[in-house]
Amino acid sequence: MGTPFPGLQHRDGGGGVAVMAGPVKAMEPTPSKTCLKNSSLKPPILIFLFFHKAIRSELERLHHAAVTFATAGGDIKPLFDRYHFLRAIYKHHCNAEDEVIFPALDIRVKNVARTYSLEHEGEIVLFDQLFELLKSNLQNEESYRRELASCTGALQTSISQHMFKEEEQVFPLLIEKFSFEEQAMLVWQFLCSIPVNMMAKFLPWLSSSISSDERQDMQKCLCKIIPEEKLLQQVVFAWMEGLRVSEMQKSCEDNLKVRCQDSVASAFISQTEQGKCACESSKTGKRKHMELNADHTNSTVSCPIDEILLWHKAIKIELNDIAEAARKIQISGDFSDLFAFNKRLQFIAEVCIFHSIAEDKIIFPAVDAELSFAQEHAEEKIQFDKLRCLIESIQSAEANSTSAEFCTRLCSQADQIMDNIQKHFHDEEAQVLPLARKHFSAEKQRELLYKSLCVMPLKLIECVLPWLVGSVSDEEALFFLQNMYMAAPASDSALVKLFSGWACKGRLRNVCLSSSAISGCSARVSTGKEEYVSQPLCACASLSSSEEKRSFTQADDNRRPVKRGISIPQEDSDAHHSTEAGNSVILPCSNQSCCVPGLGVNGNNLGVTLAAAKSLRSLSFSPSAPSLNSSLFNWEIDIACTDAGSATRPIDNIFKFHKAIRKDLEYLDVESGKLNDCNETFLRQFTGRFRLLWGLYRAHSNAEDDIVFPALESKETLHNVSHSYTLDHKQEEKLFEDISSVLSALTQLHERLNSTKFSDHSVESNFDSSDHNDTMRKYDELSTKLQGMCKSIRVTLDQHVFREELELWPLFDRHFSVEDQDKIVGRIIGTTGAEVLQSMLPWVTSALTQEEQNKMMDTWKNATKNTMFSEWLNEWWEGNSAASPQTTTSGSSISLGTDAYESLDHSDLTFKPGWKDIFRMNQNELESEIRKVSRDSTLDPRRKAYLIQNLMTSRWIASQQKLPQATAGESSNSEDLLACSPSFRDSEKQVFGCEHYSRNCKLRAACCGKLFTCRFCHDKISDHSMDRKATTEMMCMCCLKIQPVGPVCSTPSCGGLSMAKYYCSICKFFDDERTVYHCPFCNLCRLGNGLGIDYFHCMTCNCCLGIKLVDHKCREKGLETNCPICCDFLFTSSATVRALPCGHFMHSDCFQAYTCSHYVCPICSKSLGDMAVYFGMLDALLASEELPEEYRDRCQDILCNDCDKKGTAAFHWLYHKCGFCESYNTRVIKVDSSHNCSTSN
Repeated sequence: MGTPFPGLQHRDGGGGVAVMAGPVKAMEPTPSKTCLKNSSLKPPILIFLFFHKAIRSELERLHHAAVTFATAGGDIKPLFDRYHFLRAIYKHHCNAEDEVIFPALDIRVKNVARTYSLEHEGEIVLFDQLFELLKSNLQNEESYRRELASCTGALQTSISQHMFKEEEQVFPLLIEKFSFEEQAMLVWQFLCSIPVNMMAKFLPWLSSSISSDERQDMQKCLCKIIPEEKLLQQVVFAWMEGLRVSEMQKSCEDNLKVRCQDSVASAFISQTEQGKCACESSKTGKRKHMELNADHTNSTVSCPIDEILLWHKAIKIELNDIAEAARKIQISGDFSDLFAFNKRLQFIAEVCIFHSIAEDKIIFPAVDAELSFAQEHAEEKIQFDKLRCLIESIQSAEANSTSAEFCTRLCSQADQIMDNIQKHFHDEEAQVLPLARKHFSAEKQRELLYKSLCVMPLKLIECVLPWLVGSVSDEEALFFLQNMYMAAPASDSALVKLFSGWACKGRLRNVCLSSSAISGCSARVSTGKEEYVSQPLCACASLSSSEEKRSFTQADDNRRPVKRGISIPQEDSDAHHSTEAGNSVILPCSNQSCCVPGLGVNGNNLGVTLAAAKSLRSLSFSPSAPSLNSSLFNWEIDIACTDAGSATRPIDNIFKFHKAIRKDLEYLDVESGKLNDCNETFLRQFTGRFRLLWGLYRAHSNAEDDIVFPALESKETLHNVSHSYTLDHKQEEKLFEDISSVLSALTQLHERLNSTKFSDHSVESNFDSSDHNDTMRKYDELSTKLQGMCKSIRVTLDQHVFREELELWPLFDRHFSVEDQDKIVGRIIGTTGAEVLQSMLPWVTSALTQEEQNKMMDTWKNATKNTMFSEWLNEWWEGNSAASPQTTTSGSSISLGTDAYESLDHSDLTFKPGWKDIFRMNQNELESEIRKVSRDSTLDPRRKAYLIQNLMTSRWIASQQKLPQATAGESSNSEDLLACSPSFRDSEKQVFGCEHYSRNCKLRAACCGKLFTCRFCHDKISDHSMDRKATTEMMCMCCLKIQPVGPVCSTPSCGGLSMAKYYCSICKFFDDERTVYHCPFCNLCRLGNGLGIDYFHCMTCNCCLGIKLVDHKCREKGLETNCPICCDFLFTSSATVRALPCGHFMHSDCFQAYTCSHYVCPICSKSLGDMAVYFGMLDALLASEELPEEYRDRCQDILCNDCDKKGTAAFHWLYHKCGFCESYNTRVIKVDSSHNCSTSN
């Protein structure tokens, strides 16, 4: 079972409140099964499924309304209101997850929460962009309405995919890593982190969005989640159902009788009917009540709106304390209490921010719509952030050398915040309060103040109310409570009891302010609300028996909220109350004071609700910081710093594709609006562009899933970091498939429209115009749908690549060396086929600057330096240079033309002359090059001999190639010489070809000008070899016409006859029988389905290997050698080649013949396979032999060919066993003639 939260008490105890006193501790990854033992107890975390269902339903309804508005028009006001409501709901849902669920998960399962928090940021940006569109003045234009529907669809897609991923990854992890009680506490924290006014809207909306059975399940789940305190249950269920107190209590009892105690409920209901306060039913002397009248003539406040002055006063006192504490730290130089100082700062920052939100959203708009202090509020938030960052830098520095500088900055920043807020408060009091006093009645003022208080979440209110009441006089505190009671609606009676009880804990004396406030309240007269008289308004009424009070106070004594939100142990209840602001400490009420329950969620962490403020402020937080104290914050800061100073890395080229993807996504999004014009040419162009993007994106995502992400996951600290992105790829592939289906349907409708137009012009047309109109209607609907889908995929992929660059990109700097990154890039390129590269390179380079192109190609060349990639690139790109010209801008820049090949050659000091170079050499130059090769010690002896032999015979080869060229013109008209006749692979079936290949053409050899079916047929009867890549002409064996080489016959009589199923324009290779692919790194055609399918190209070995041989022993350019058996050059051999375990190669046929009599590699002498059976036979043989007396004690020093270790073995004339690996593949290096030999190693 998972480690429980610290301070988490048993939730079944009488009257106790579950308390989380600190952050979640890390735990061993042992799944908790407690909650699954009883099938009726579903994991509390699954309540989020109800939230998700409600959000999905609202998104669906909203999208349908937006589409209706786009097609039929109408009033946008209802649509705007629905957008606004959904944004508020979803923002608070996201912020509560960011502040409660994800930080807790991140402690126990690393690398998961970060991605989802980033997705929340992206979705909030989508909402903001949508509202910018709603505020524009183009509502009557059709393009505006279509864009609105598209953006709504994109929002629906993004949020739906996000919730699906949470259900696939996050929820199972929460259920596995957290116990039942811990899950319940997390959900309770989640609910307490949502502002009160939003909870009053959220829960009824949620209840109405699910079925009645689901509603009952959710009520049962809430009974498990809410602490065993009746008042808290009343508050939550009143929000959810709006039921009477008795009905709510009965519902809870019916749903979960085991958990809801009848005794407490009946006691509460009895007191409710009698209209008495629980405090008054206790014995005399148990509680002292303040008897204060409602005369406020001597108070600092006269109108209800002046309650704002109390907030200003408390904030200024607290800020003054913080500034004074900063000066004390400066004087003493003691940083040991910085943590407590930081907690105080976070608390007052939250108070200020929520106070600002209440003013911006409620007070100021009601007083004067043009009145705004948003700029001042934003600046205050920035200043608090700066001070917090300074404190964190002091905590992380751990050095005394800079203490003086830190202290000076700390005091300066604290004083600056104090000065700015004092000026800001003065301006508000001078401009706002007089208007509010003048234009609003007392009842309206109280209503605005109560709404302002409900902007805060319960979690913060529990700490703020005792802090506020403790900072003002008794009379002002009573005035505050009376205003709250008089303003609250009847449905909030339980909530007001909770608030007043928390407020009472801010007083030192054993008094109940709430009962005094009620006794002096004139609510019946001023508001006419009879409920205030018939129901008990004292917060103490939620607990009746003294036994329950003792149970609660014992649980509550362990963590009492005091002023500034710092938890301290309870001391003497009669402690002296100092009136000086700098020394005042507000202790909680005594055991007999207002016994309302606490939430049990604050503990030592008060900063977790700050992200909720982010959603309410129009000037939102920076996207890089979800909250002041989130566990994800420091990670984001590190990423930002790392990214800022990073240099160019090989892995960066993966992200170059993101730029090209974004460019094409923008094209699809913008141009999709033109599809409703029924332009056939544009539809065909749009479809082609889409399918190109789809194919290249699929190659890109497959490379990430198969290579990049496993490389990240292989690092222990990066487990789980990529799983979310893999889920993204699956969902994005589904989006591409959906768009493809719609495009196909559009194409069919377009063809149908064209056919009807043609039939309409015919004489015997029976065309019905209604069919045409119906087709046009369907076409318009599909084009509108497609526009929304293109917007959706653009938004989805944009957010996806942005998160990859923000989260995954910096990880390569931290965990991978440049060499490791080169290997990853090499593996990615090695699984990319020639056809994909031919589409990809122009596509990527068109989106890059010349400098970016150069950097990308430098990386590619470095990763493929052992291969023929540069040669392939030159040959292919030269053939396409007319369509895609590349220019060189400077001497150091590298384009995709011939410069790329030359640059690669310059990096290689080994001379590798081509035939053209040899033709231009004289005898002296040729001899000089032969000597240079001979002196090159880096060359393999066999490779050196091969090069020297070819150089020595090059003059003869050159003369032989020149001879047929001289006579080519004389014999060009002789059909007999050209052999213009077909040849057959199967004469009976009339299948064209030869004994080697099946094809419908002959090739005209560039060397001798003769026609041959293939190069092997040429080489068989000629004294020279045919260069098939130099072939420019072919003869169709059907029409016998010589024509430029190509995949089909250009003669009209053949009707585009295909020369073969497979044609390679680089190798001039045709094959009509086998599956062939061209490897751009071998620059040869090879048998197989293709790179990334059943083969990959190893950049070190420079050979194509089976996809299952990813983990193999690499030898640099291992295939560029002769077969050790037949001495044929392996790299260009048409015969099957076999890779040996040691990394060497030989022909498969040669291997079969060789292993009949040998079991070691002929090059390195390593064993060719698993020799355990054979070596076992040798053990038995040696055991049965008996050596002569004179040889029994002799030893021999041996070297093992398999493990490369030296050792000793007993004398034998043939077999010697290695003592380390037990192999008999050994050689004798010394014979020891001494006696008493020991065979131990």
